[in-house]
Amino acid sequence: MIINNISNRKKSINKPFWITSGILVLAVVLYLFIPSVNEIINKMTSYLVALDMEGLKQYILSFGVWAPIISFLLMILQSVAAPLPAFVITFANAALFGWVYGAILSWSSAMAGAALCFYIAKFLGRDVVENLTSKFAIKSVDEFFEKYGKHTILIARLLPFMSFDLVSYAAGLTSMGFVSFFVATGIGQLPATIVYSYVGGMLTGGAKLMMTGLLTLFALSILIYVVRRVWSENKR
Repeated sequence: MIINNISNRKKSINKPFWITSGILVLAVVLYLFIPSVNEIINKMTSYLVALDMEGLKQYILSFGVWAPIISFLLMILQSVAAPLPAFVITFANAALFGWVYGAILSWSSAMAGAALCFYIAKFLGRDVVENLTSKFAIKSVDEFFEKYGKHTILIARLLPFMSFDLVSYAAGLTSMGFVSFFVATGIGQLPATIVYSYVGGMLTGGAKLMMTGLLTLFALSILIYVVRRVWSENKR
């Protein structure tokens, strides 16, 4: 009976490991050996790096009925390939699908990406994470976790230009449970996703650029407030 329990426990531990490994291996194989997949990923990545929302919108739209799925997969791609910017995808989704459906698409796909990053770190370890990101980036987030603990996730989700994918990876390297991480991520990113989607769906041109700047300043002011609260709590 004891042996069976141990065996079942090992299977339950190995299953997520093999699923995570299988997803990564499949993604690499598709990218390396299927030219059309390689072209799509390279094209969309170039739009993200250039912060070209209009170009990204038109490219996603070119896939017709598959556009929402392509956007969903793109958000997961930017999650794994940190630190590509997610807010460009959020704006594009709102402009293409309306701010409500765009927010739902952006939020759900970002959650899927965050979960994948968490499990990559949890089951494949630091070496794989450092190869996907960088040793310096992960080390800096590690130090942030040591100082602010659970507040780190909230802070990361408040900053539109901070790649919270690095935080997802770092969280997976800690003893934090997935449920705690997933709930904090979902709650933390929901307000920002709604606001950015609304901005992306309602504004254009210079007005959108100005609002993006204002949202950044707003997020920074919240960050300062949270850091001060955490610092005062740790000082007691």
